[in-house]
Amino acid sequence: MSCCGEPRGKDDVPTNGAARQVAGTISTQPGFQPGLEKPLTFHQPSLSQPPPVHANTFATNGFQEAQFQQHLLQQQSGLNDFGALQMQQNTGPGGLPPGAGFANGMQTYNGSTFNVTNGFSAANQPLVRPGSSHSPGLSLSTLPTQYTGTPNKGAPDEGKMSISIDFGTTFSGVAYGSSRIAGGNVQQILNWPGSFETFRKIPTCLLYDEYGRVMAWGLEAKNSGPVAGTTLCEWFKLFLEPSALRDESSIDPRLPTIPPGKKAIDLIIDFLSCLWEYAKEQITRDIGAVADLNTADVWLTVPAAWDAKGCEIMREAAITAGLVASSRAGDTTWRDRLRIITEPEAAAVHCAQLNDLHHLKPSQNFIVCDAGGGTVDLAIYKIIGQMANLEIAEMCARSGANCGSLFLDLRFRELVKTLLMDHPAHLDAPSLAYFMHSFSETEKLSYRGIEDDDAMFHFTCFNVDDPQDPSVGLIDGQLAIPGNLLRREVFDPVVGEVLQLIEEQIQRVDQQIHALLLVGGFAGSEYLKQCVQERFGNRIRVIARPPDADTATLRGAATYGLARRPLVSSVIAPRSYLMRVKLPAEQDDFLKRPAYIKTNDAGVAICENRLQYLVSKGAILRKGQRLTTKFCKFSHSPQDSAFVATLFTSEADKQMRYTDEGETSELCKWTVDLSSLPTFRQNASTPGTTGFYTEFELGLEIDSVEVRGILLYNSQEWGRVTFDFFA
Repeated sequence: MSCCGEPRGKDDVPTNGAARQVAGTISTQPGFQPGLEKPLTFHQPSLSQPPPVHANTFATNGFQEAQFQQHLLQQQSGLNDFGALQMQQNTGPGGLPPGAGFANGMQTYNGSTFNVTNGFSAANQPLVRPGSSHSPGLSLSTLPTQYTGTPNKGAPDEGKMSISIDFGTTFSGVAYGSSRIAGGNVQQILNWPGSFETFRKIPTCLLYDEYGRVMAWGLEAKNSGPVAGTTLCEWFKLFLEPSALRDESSIDPRLPTIPPGKKAIDLIIDFLSCLWEYAKEQITRDIGAVADLNTADVWLTVPAAWDAKGCEIMREAAITAGLVASSRAGDTTWRDRLRIITEPEAAAVHCAQLNDLHHLKPSQNFIVCDAGGGTVDLAIYKIIGQMANLEIAEMCARSGANCGSLFLDLRFRELVKTLLMDHPAHLDAPSLAYFMHSFSETEKLSYRGIEDDDAMFHFTCFNVDDPQDPSVGLIDGQLAIPGNLLRREVFDPVVGEVLQLIEEQIQRVDQQIHALLLVGGFAGSEYLKQCVQERFGNRIRVIARPPDADTATLRGAATYGLARRPLVSSVIAPRSYLMRVKLPAEQDDFLKRPAYIKTNDAGVAICENRLQYLVSKGAILRKGQRLTTKFCKFSHSPQDSAFVATLFTSEADKQMRYTDEGETSELCKWTVDLSSLPTFRQNASTPGTTGFYTEFELGLEIDSVEVRGILLYNSQEWGRVTFDFFA
């Protein structure tokens, strides 16, 4: 979903390297068109540096809500612009305790009145002020989430379909379930076009003709032989990797080229469209027309390492591909049926239910290593409460990198090209593809490492020409590669990256890890499991590869949807969310950034280019928690109803005071239309006014992958928009 909450056309979806131009508009009046925006001074509370990520709030006997709230308030406490600490939980209709507010409805500083447009104005300026002024502050409230518990018998959601799609770099799958089907157990699509055998996943692959039309997909595309005028496309999910989106030059040159006239987003839409249309037919065939697929919740998995841009493109592609659509006239919430969930979070839900395998108990911690074809994602969770009412909580921010099993294939291809550089007959595209297919289907997962060092691995040549050169391993039309060479050039570099990722993730917490669970297709590698056991076996009691490890993400996402409640109760903010603001200059500002200090019309020194944190990296956030900040906008006329907030993100661990202290990335411009608020309409209709203030609140509602912006007035919601995703 775009920042404005409306779907964009296929051609409007951001592409690789495209500049981020997003306008998130909240408007409750049809026809609103924001005009020219003037610079605004944002009146924000600052948040203190969060505690170390290992300083968690989970007690040995389970999750303690009181401790959590106390810890959360401590880590997000801060002074407002005038040095007064004002933080509280929403306690009533207005969200404020009795007596909270400006003195006599005014707020002054050195004799001048604060206004959002210029910072301060002269005290005697004729203004109409709202009657319920109050000091800006950050309030916290934990609201009911999408799922507040298992629906009661006869509830509207009972029997609602939950469909999950694991769109992977190399393989993809579909699972589904309903409380009325198969005893509420998750089912998988196993029969696919192109084969009479059953497959739990199919290749993420497309075959295009010379005109850019899809000729085949999945198994049929992968198994098709070389045909003149056709283009085989795979691995295109990696084009949404964060560095690839920021800079096209960082795209791995080993990835296949995209057909002329196509973009990565087009390939994703085409594949999801084919997958979804077939999935609907197959689900209907399996369980009959009783399935209401037009109202089903669809869960789409994304890697933990993806940033906001990649997740947003994925959401737009899924909507364009038709994964969700309006089911009836007046259906205004149909986009909400598309749910985004991170791959390790989905895998953790699947693994946490397998307590018989790894004997996990409440209050124990486990790490999920989701090693797939393209990415490896990691997260650490604690089991909360009793297993019968499963709930898990993140212990530290998720992490991930591009070091999946695909990179074994790519390194193998480079090794073959090096060995046969003087034998070009074996280096054409079909020959290289045949070598890689043989490696992927035979040796990649069964390879055992050092014990195979003295073995020779034989790969039949696709081309019958030039069959003999023992000096490079060409013997009787086969390429023989020593095991120690495979280990050194192919396996160890990739497996080493995975081990380092696990090590770094474990170092983020100072509590014992009771189990390490390997899931994903790459988890089937005997060498990977052996290396993980050798490296971490003396620190982690259980290292296991659960049943259905290759489909753990897929099944976990469907299970999450069937639960109708947040199985993952809390998440850790993987980055900071902040705003650029103007604030009254302090002594530090005069000493450190005198060039940033300007004097406004009221003669007050204002420091520009300051940063205010809305969410700090490493903050512990409850699912469904709403962080609200109070604002006050000065409007010169009734037409001046647009409030613009520019949101930034930062990956830095330390908190920054100024914009030049570290790298920040502009996330989006969030335009809020205030014209529908009662106080705005009342003040705008007052005759003879030369300007007036409107007070309101903006909230951030946090989920594991989405951040929703909300406009509130008197604690009532007046509009919302999904403008960002945690990744």
